[in-house]
Amino acid sequence: IVIVICIVAAAILTSLPSIYMQRALVVVGKYWQAGDWASALVELAPLMTQLVIIYAVAITCNVVQTQLSAVVTQGTLMKTRNAMFDHMEDLPISYFDTNKHGDIMSHYTNDVDTLGQSLNQGLTQLITSTVTVVGVLAKMLSINVPMTLVAMLVIPVSGLFVSQLVKRSQKYFKAQQDSLGDIDARIEETFSGHEVVRAFNRQGKEVEEFDRTNDVLYASAWKSQFISGLMMPVMNFVANLGYVVVAVFGAYLKIRGVITVGDIQAFIQYVRNFTQPITQLAQVANVLQQMAAAAERVFEFLEADEA
Repeated sequence: IVIVICIVAAAILTSLPSIYMQRALVVVGKYWQAGDWASALVELAPLMTQLVIIYAVAITCNVVQTQLSAVVTQGTLMKTRNAMFDHMEDLPISYFDTNKHGDIMSHYTNDVDTLGQSLNQGLTQLITSTVTVVGVLAKMLSINVPMTLVAMLVIPVSGLFVSQLVKRSQKYFKAQQDSLGDIDARIEETFSGHEVVRAFNRQGKEVEEFDRTNDVLYASAWKSQFISGLMMPVMNFVANLGYVVVAVFGAYLKIRGVITVGDIQAFIQYVRNFTQPITQLAQVANVLQQMAAAAERVFEFLEADEA
């Protein structure tokens, strides 16, 4: 609960500086013609002081949230490992006869570690980005509704690209986790049975089988990373396209006298704050895919029938 409160508070505070920048521009514009910079500084001083306080509180919330997230994540992983080990002690002998020992070990190492990294990074970023999008969207609506609707065009376009990339890369993330288990099993069996391998002169065969397993891991890993790596450039392209559309439409409204230059500057700043979390949400999709693949393997192990 404290983590969520800190995330929401930091997201709200991060969206406030644009308002102060807008007010600062109004003050500068008011005294620009007269050249009365002394009066301008008098009005700007409290704005800048409040801005510094906002940044300081936002940083404090981020620090608290980061520390608590680490505690919660590591506590969750500790309980998960304990549950897995307790469950393993109740599994029948047949389970160990039909499953590779190295693959079982991979559940405790690769899968749990991937789950922890995803929990620590993905879920926090997911909440932060969602709250930021909602807060910035409310501010944008307060400035100009038509411009906000134009800026929101990036959402369906981004969603279309992300959904297609996630759909194509998820199976490779699952295959990657499975291949990690296979390669761990190969290493564990070869290491524990090294004397037998040497006695029967099977070093060459073991190397060939390891290379084959490693090739499968390489294929699934690069495919998953390649497809998911397309998200950031695609999202940046969509975001930049949104900047162009908003700038052109803002200029049109300024010519018609519907909006001021200060409002346009604030809106463009809000658009930056609006598209950035959407891009981060696309990046979080990669992390959540890895978490889903790792969690699926962990729960498969925990759901195995006990003796």
